[in-house]
Amino acid sequence: MGLLLLLTSTLLSTYFHPGSVVNAQRIFTIREITLSVEPSTDVIRDTNVTLRCKAIVSSTGQEALSREYTIYKDGNKVYTKTSSTPEDLLYPLLEARVSNTGKYKCMINIEGKNMTSEAKKLTVTGLSKPVLHLNKDVFSEGEEITARCIASSERGSIFFYFFEDNKEIVERQVNSNQAEAKLHFSSVGIHKVHCAYTVLITPDSVKSEESNAVNVSVKALPITAVLEIFPQSNIYEGDQLVIICSVRNVQYGFDTSTRNLHLFLSQGSQLLSSGDTKMNYSMVALAKDPGEFECRVEMKGLVKVDSKKISVTELFSVPTLTMSPTEVFQREYMTLTCKSESTASERLSREELTYTLDPPESALTPKGRGVFVGHALLHDFNYTCAAQAKGIVKHSEILTVRPTVSVSAPKITVVGRAVLGQPIKILCESDLGSLPINYTLIRGYTDLSTIVVKLPFQQAFFTVNITKPDEISEYMCRAKNSHKIRDGVRSGGLNTNVTVPLTQPTLTVIPHLPEISEGDHLYLICGVKGTPPVTFKWYRDGHEQPLYTTTSNKNNTDYQVPTLSKEHSGTYYCEAFNHANKVRSDRVTIEVRQALWKKVVIGGFCLLAVVVLVVVAVLCFRSKRGQREAAAELSVKPSSPKSDDSLTVNLTHDTEVYNAATVRVDNAAVSVWSERPPEAASDEESSMGSNEPDVEYTEVVHPRPVDPARVPLRKGTDTVYSELQNSPHGAADHHDYGSVEYAELNSEQPEINHYHLEVNNHQDLPVPLD
Repeated sequence: MGLLLLLTSTLLSTYFHPGSVVNAQRIFTIREITLSVEPSTDVIRDTNVTLRCKAIVSSTGQEALSREYTIYKDGNKVYTKTSSTPEDLLYPLLEARVSNTGKYKCMINIEGKNMTSEAKKLTVTGLSKPVLHLNKDVFSEGEEITARCIASSERGSIFFYFFEDNKEIVERQVNSNQAEAKLHFSSVGIHKVHCAYTVLITPDSVKSEESNAVNVSVKALPITAVLEIFPQSNIYEGDQLVIICSVRNVQYGFDTSTRNLHLFLSQGSQLLSSGDTKMNYSMVALAKDPGEFECRVEMKGLVKVDSKKISVTELFSVPTLTMSPTEVFQREYMTLTCKSESTASERLSREELTYTLDPPESALTPKGRGVFVGHALLHDFNYTCAAQAKGIVKHSEILTVRPTVSVSAPKITVVGRAVLGQPIKILCESDLGSLPINYTLIRGYTDLSTIVVKLPFQQAFFTVNITKPDEISEYMCRAKNSHKIRDGVRSGGLNTNVTVPLTQPTLTVIPHLPEISEGDHLYLICGVKGTPPVTFKWYRDGHEQPLYTTTSNKNNTDYQVPTLSKEHSGTYYCEAFNHANKVRSDRVTIEVRQALWKKVVIGGFCLLAVVVLVVVAVLCFRSKRGQREAAAELSVKPSSPKSDDSLTVNLTHDTEVYNAATVRVDNAAVSVWSERPPEAASDEESSMGSNEPDVEYTEVVHPRPVDPARVPLRKGTDTVYSELQNSPHGAADHHDYGSVEYAELNSEQPEINHYHLEVNNHQDLPVPLD
């Protein structure tokens, strides 16, 4: 049971510990690894230092595990050892040097599982003093000596430096503690030589102190360089020069052939010749060439130099080429003159000096010594001339002849648009003409401003202001590119359209505002003053986008609404803009009123309602009155004894006659509608306060007609309504009852209406009743 618990705990520790490993034979874990520096991390030179690597490993069984230790310095592997014992790894650094300075780490590897310690920094201070050795301390010029610098017991990457009179002359990098250098000394005398070194440690370096100084004596060689030039004085251009460069032995017995000598002859930067011991060189003297010559002797590191300067007098100066006149037009006659300003008359006659023009095909012909005449070309041309005498040739500088192109008549235009009241930019330019060109802006006969155009892409711009549109045509410009043309050439007047800014915006409404009603055709006319084309926009308050947009070549246009409705009521305005500005009209509020036919319909309905109410009231009143007027008497009689076609209707109450009417009938029964005057009404009726007339209906039945042929077979009755009303004086008004007329009722003052009754002769009359 105890063995089982031990095995379980071991397995758990193996799974959960990072350094644990399980294999078929052993179970182990690397618990810790540390690196220590003994005796200290900061030591001085020659101290014995030990790096101790200690690993703590837990494992099952008694058999030792195989351990591989690795020591790293600054990330580089420096030592590896395999051990089968649990003892610490010891890495000794005997007599430590500065090169041992660095960061160290220790890593252990057991059967593929490894662990690395933390880094430890070791610092070693102190370098040994270098020692300088020379193979000899006395030697001659150009002789080579060997110098050796030794850094005793130092290790690592070392830089050695050699100095002559405290000046560094040689540097060497080696991986040992000594270095050699070959030294040459350039001057005769005593020289002091020493050395030093630097040990490279990442990322710095440590420099040693200086070595011992050695004095070196350099003796002069018994040789010298000699330069000779003939003739030595009064040298003119064209003279033949002879130059000799040689080596001379100062001491007898000095063998130059064993010294590996070299001679070099040069003039300025040009090498003329080279040789071993002596050189002869010939040349023609030129005043333009440098007058300094050098003879140089080189022998290994030895250099001997001899130099001389000579003065060469010019036979003639460099010629100059000039043109007359200084300004020439295309195909105009011109003269080119080639001349040397100075000559050595004591050595050169005028006849010996000749001039030529280059190129020969320049179409100019000679006219005397150095004078060439002809016509200017149509384009630019480069000319040079040459002066020649006694084999000496000198060329002038290049003369570029640019024939002047007469300026053409300028064109005057407006840049952009000409807007009244704003600055106007005017461009004046010519298609042809050589630069520079003077452009002058003119108004009328007055010069306003001048601009000089000197560069190809430069232009003449002027800015003006005008107060009236027609002022623009008063401007013109003048172009001039030659003093020969006094007044230059002029352009015509400036011809362009002037845009007048928009003003006085108005919004006109048709029809007039009080007359606008539903169904009307509405016109919103927007007008301005200014230069078209004009873009118009109509807006309605509450809408960001315009209702309508149009561009017109007139100063006004309209927006139409074909059929108005109440929804078109609102506040309107318009905007107009051209190329100069934008303006806005005042706002106009439009109220769309109700249509007239709607008013008529509503009035008709109201009137009909009133009529219905009146009829109902009359019927009610009649019903009550019929009960109270039982004694009323109605008599109908013919209106004339001779006529059967008319009847007289009398309505009586007690003894008073209220109404009388004569009705013409054609053998038909007639119903008469009589209207009693207000004064015939009873007191009770008067107390009711009604202002309407009383209406009474009476039906009259007439016997069958005498002439049966005139009467239709069918029977029936026709009701004829007659309106009867007393006259203002109580007498009855008599009317023609052949027709019926309808008039509008007035509740406040009833109007007397006349109804003319016509009886249809073809209607059947009812049979008389007994």
